[in-house]
Amino acid sequence: MSAVRPDPAVLAALHATAFDAPWTAEALADLLDQSGVLALTRPDGFILIRIVADEAEVLTLAVKPGARGRGVGRGLTLEAAAVAAAHGVARLFLEVAEDNAPARALYGRVGFAAVGRRPRYYARRAALPVDALLLSLNLPAPLPIG
Repeated sequence: MSAVRPDPAVLAALHATAFDAPWTAEALADLLDQSGVLALTRPDGFILIRIVADEAEVLTLAVKPGARGRGVGRGLTLEAAAVAAAHGVARLFLEVAEDNAPARALYGRVGFAAVGRRPRYYARRAALPVDALLLSLNLPAPLPIG
């Protein structure tokens, strides 16, 4: 993770390659300005997490279509979990669309488990909304110091 704040316009352009309803540079800038929000970036992807007390949430994970299936998303997710654990986080949460099989498989391989459902959470163009699955990953306790 870099100490340099990523350029929201660069993140927005990458997000636009990954999602039908991408986030704007302004929305990403607003998130990056919030306390507890961290960005981990790679040339082909990024992940945003928000840490609050001993919990964290994946706000978004975006990987360019041409880089999918090459471990970018898995690497970003594992690094985000490690960073969260280093900040004292006990559980990492995220929402994923029920119909997003590749993302669900990625999160399952990392160790996330379904803990809830948000009915009709994701809007779809010319289709019915899709439920979100709420996933959770228990993180290892940080080692005691001293």
